[in-house]
Amino acid sequence: MIADLTFCELREKEAVNIADGKKLGRILDMAFTSNGTIKGLIVPGEKKFFKNISGDESIFVPWKNIVKIGEDAILVQLGEMGVICPPPCDC
Repeated sequence: MIADLTFCELREKEAVNIADGKKLGRILDMAFTSNGTIKGLIVPGEKKFFKNISGDESIFVPWKNIVKIGEDAILVQLGEMGVICPPPCDC
């Protein structure tokens, strides 16, 4: 993983699921524990043609599922659906 990375730099990278090669989008947010440990990243969910009242769902990527942070992308390992929860989440 790349050392000394800021959130501004991190959010410019595209998250890619290595399980299916699908681009998940750029980082929207990060989730932390109460003691400051990173829980994971939040990326956009699938866009829907007709949005429902709550809008699109976001995908929570647990920190343990981040395989590599590269120069242009963040490789993650998720199952078919990932972990879907709206931010802020308690995943």
